Amino acid sequence: MQITNILTLGLTACVLSACDATTDHSEPEAGSSALTYPAAARSDHTDDYFGESVADPYRWMEDLNSDEIAAFVEAQNEIAIPYLEAIPVRERVARRIDELWSFERYRVPVSEGGRYFYRRNDGTQDQDVLYVTEDLSAEARVMIDPNTFSDDATIALSTFSVSPDGALVAYSTSDGGSDWKTWHVHDVSSGEDLADLIEGTKFTGVSWDRDSGGFYYSRYPWVVGGAEGEANDDLQVKIYHHDIGDPQSADELIYEITDHDTRNPAAQLTEDGRYLIIGVFDGYQTNGLYYRDMNDPSGEVVRLFNDWDGLYYYLGNDGSRFYIYTTQGAPNARVVSIDVADPQGDLTEIVPEQVEALESASYIGGHIVTTYIKDAYSKVRVFELDGSLLRDLKLPGIGSVNGFRDDADDTETFYGFENYTVPSSIYRYDVASGQSDLFRAAEVDVDLDAFEVKQVFYPSADGTKVPMFIIHRRDIEFDGSNPTLLYGYGGFNNSLTPYFSVSRTVWIEMGGVMAIANLRGGGEYGEAWHLAGTRLEKQNVFDDFIAAAEYLIDVGYTSPERLAIQGGSNGGLLVAAATLQRPELFAATLPAVGVLDMLRYHTASANARQWSSDYGLSEVEDEYQALRAYSPVHNVEGGTCYPPTLITTADHDDRVVPWHSFKWAAEMQHAQGCTNPILLRVETRAGHGAGKPRWMIIEDLADKWAFLARHLGME
Repeated sequence: MQITNILTLGLTACVLSACDATTDHSEPEAGSSALTYPAAARSDHTDDYFGESVADPYRWMEDLNSDEIAAFVEAQNEIAIPYLEAIPVRERVARRIDELWSFERYRVPVSEGGRYFYRRNDGTQDQDVLYVTEDLSAEARVMIDPNTFSDDATIALSTFSVSPDGALVAYSTSDGGSDWKTWHVHDVSSGEDLADLIEGTKFTGVSWDRDSGGFYYSRYPWVVGGAEGEANDDLQVKIYHHDIGDPQSADELIYEITDHDTRNPAAQLTEDGRYLIIGVFDGYQTNGLYYRDMNDPSGEVVRLFNDWDGLYYYLGNDGSRFYIYTTQGAPNARVVSIDVADPQGDLTEIVPEQVEALESASYIGGHIVTTYIKDAYSKVRVFELDGSLLRDLKLPGIGSVNGFRDDADDTETFYGFENYTVPSSIYRYDVASGQSDLFRAAEVDVDLDAFEVKQVFYPSADGTKVPMFIIHRRDIEFDGSNPTLLYGYGGFNNSLTPYFSVSRTVWIEMGGVMAIANLRGGGEYGEAWHLAGTRLEKQNVFDDFIAAAEYLIDVGYTSPERLAIQGGSNGGLLVAAATLQRPELFAATLPAVGVLDMLRYHTASANARQWSSDYGLSEVEDEYQALRAYSPVHNVEGGTCYPPTLITTADHDDRVVPWHSFKWAAEMQHAQGCTNPILLRVETRAGHGAGKPRWMIIEDLADKWAFLARHLGME
């Protein structure tokens, strides 16, 4: 089982005035004097929320295609880019990241039809290359090289799905970081793409017919009167079937939901071809699970789990018996089975709820392989179908695992392991025998033994114990002088387990301390931990993060003059909220692609509205009050001295639209009460983060580490 989080009115007549004026384009001495920011026009627009009038002076920024926004972005970059490039350490940082990143690495292989498919990067390539081989011990051949898709490597190979006979591969591409995907079909033997093209998709995989003649997928409806292939993501997706060789216009509509306007279906054909499984998404706490018996000529879709009382994920089947991962009645999740041929069939518990949170499960060769999270690191157990524990998988240490692809008929599978000081290693695993064999191990040219990793548990504001990993060079002194970077996320049931990072390795080489806090809102301790950081309880996440900062100061790692914070997406919200609530606590902040206007985030797209399972909605009074209390765009106070802040976003980010960052940057620049810089850096030809080419990632990291070096006194 692979659980994938799916991460989204009117404009006033006001426009931007003097965006391109009053800017000093000479190289500034960073931090020496107040910058002159682009003058962004402020309107008197207000909205009424339950009798409260709330100003939104930058509503016009929501028109991302306007000339005014283009001028605003250009003017902001004309300040931010020279500022960052003027920091002397930036070039050295970029060079070191480039050096360390130059190591060969692999991703977990996929096996179908006697062939193995995996991604590899030789260490210098902007995008990973997809390889195929019939023998893992032999040299593989290049099948799809996305580095050839565009001159600047900004068209990425996103996902791929192999047909059961291993003859065809459906693969999707993303242009400039967009969540919109185009699907292609590749003939493995000939090495050529077929004519098939699928447009109008986001967040969908494809599920192949057993005879490899076509596949199921989900797409958005076409825009009425729009260009060919232009889809409307304000509406629900529908499930279609595509026959290989036919144009997309001939694809058959298989299923749509007509009785609820926010639920989105996705299809998966069982390995025996007997059932079409339909997972229904509508937020991150509950879902639906339906199926269609392909032998039933009526085509009836049975709503197997439709009470929306937990999460349900299909793992596999043995005839009419389905194996299911669920949080229903088990906040830490469990594995159950149900016989769909029995109209009165009840759930049979296979793997009971454990003390640890069950992150994922797979049905492989007649076994259930489970991955648990214990105190924010992975633990793998294998169970028989009668629920008895077969074995614990011995891992190389405390870290993270991924892989264990479902395969009902084969005991062979693959998994990857890594942690903060161990780059990814890929293993072939036989579930029946328990034998693990190393397939590939990455080697990085750095002395990782010089680093120390420890896990601590610190108290939050309400006394809750929160885990945090801390990584640093062994020779540091606990005298409060260490430049320290605190990272967090705290949302959408996403767990921060240990993984290897080149950028963090460089940060530690620079003398920095890296701290990763496992905040509420994540999945480290199951659904109860997640819920404790959502909706009316969202302030717990910020309290946990602030308490982590205070802990690092209290025990002597660092001081407010040398402490920075970082986070992206929901983590960008975290960093922005913490910056506003405790500005005196931080020496620099790095909010990236953040959700920052909490009263209007849900208006960007139907996808964004589904984040309400974590955030709530400003349309609901008690949720409005909670959102209003921390929404970064609405809590900037004029005259406050905010720490140096580098806000980053991208013009092609259609997941968290960049007007969040635009509004907050304008508010912060307007209100800043001291000379600390508030910079907005807008990347072009990039999106929310996925698919970024190597060169662009290095440039982004060099900007951020140079900014921290300047403002944490590391130069």
